[in-house]
Amino acid sequence: MEIAETLEWAAGHRNGVLITIRRDGRPQSSDIVYAVDGNVVRVSVTAGRAKTANMRRDERVVLHVSDPGSWSYVSFDATVELSPTCADPADAVADELVDLYRSVTGGEHPDWDEFRRAMADERRLVARIRPRSVTGQVN
Repeated sequence: MEIAETLEWAAGHRNGVLITIRRDGRPQSSDIVYAVDGNVVRVSVTAGRAKTANMRRDERVVLHVSDPGSWSYVSFDATVELSPTCADPADAVADELVDLYRSVTGGEHPDWDEFRRAMADERRLVARIRPRSVTGQVN
């Protein structure tokens, strides 16, 4: 399978499972919402979550996306880069989170000031997932 071809397929979906590696080596899975941006998949995460700690410790992740209706799925073996934590509603991370919101929803938030404050209050950041290989089948 080609990464570009499967990223294009994944761009038509929004929900996936992000698999990170716990300290003891066991996998941890988290349901996530994502957006494909070229050859990068972006996810909004919070600083205090286990998956974020796992990604800080080990950049290796798997992103699994499935479409049961067509018996299709892809699993991207990837590395992740974490943005800084949003510290201020006007910082660059808040800007990226606004862009990510628009990419995921295809629309505008009813109150961007409220959204930006929430991103700082929740200590959100962006996980940028870069696929290295892919397995699966797309029907």
